[in-house]
Amino acid sequence: MDIQLTFWNLISLIVLLIALYVFFFFRKNPSSSMAENSSKSIYDFTVKDISGNDVSLSQYSGKVLLVVNVASQCGLTQTNYKELNVLYEKHKNQGFEILAFPCNQFRKQEPGSSEEIQNVVCTRFKAEFPIFDKVEVNGKNADPLYKFLKDQKGGIFGDGIKWNFTKFLVNKEGKVVERYAPTTSPLKIEKDIEKLLQSS
Repeated sequence: MDIQLTFWNLISLIVLLIALYVFFFFRKNPSSSMAENSSKSIYDFTVKDISGNDVSLSQYSGKVLLVVNVASQCGLTQTNYKELNVLYEKHKNQGFEILAFPCNQFRKQEPGSSEEIQNVVCTRFKAEFPIFDKVEVNGKNADPLYKFLKDQKGGIFGDGIKWNFTKFLVNKEGKVVERYAPTTSPLKIEKDIEKLLQSS
């Protein structure tokens, strides 16, 4: 009798867990929302630049974009900025743009004010590509742009951004075509960038 009860309790628990998974999965990814996101492009968003001014991303229409969440005090900072600068210098006149979004959500490695961030990026790392206002990339206050990017390209272990320097590659139509881990060297992305630049 006890064994039978335990068996049915186990079956009930499994059914309950499946029901909860289905409920939360569809609540997070309703078909209408997915259809809406698939019809959107990155050009539908307006963001703030490092000085707090509105910038419509439609101004980058027809360009290949690499969108990166950056931080000034991360172990990946030096190599990423160095290689991003190389990519930018090499391809900026071919229709390539890097959009950098400071984020302080990962061990508070981007704690400075907008002025401090801009000074570090431009003076220490000599970056010439656009730096935008500090954003959150995860959680309820995540910037709408980052919600879109994550919906377009989820990560291996869930959609959430895992660390500084996660990279999203966007084609000339404003669609996200690839997502790269924080540890992926920017120079290893170059072939993918060149392929998109050469596409009509």
